[in-house]
Amino acid sequence: MERSSGSRQYRRLNRGGDRQANAALHRIVQTRLRVDPRTQDYYERRIKEVKTRREIVRCVKRYEAREVFHLVGRTQAQPPS
Repeated sequence: MERSSGSRQYRRLNRGGDRQANAALHRIVQTRLRVDPRTQDYYERRIKEVKTRREIVRCVKRYEAREVFHLVGRTQAQPPS
């Protein structure tokens, strides 16, 4: 769902879902922004593109969600030994 204000374009996100998973994802992203040089470089590039911190965090969360989903899917697909 789109909404806009002046020159800014926004997307409304569905806030439903697993609250514990959302909280864990938030912690992962906040830690990466403080510690991981690749994420910090990405943040600086996006700031130069005139993106807000909220927009950048949303992009990093989407990236992390895909990465975690693939890791969890891989561990669940393996049969127990």
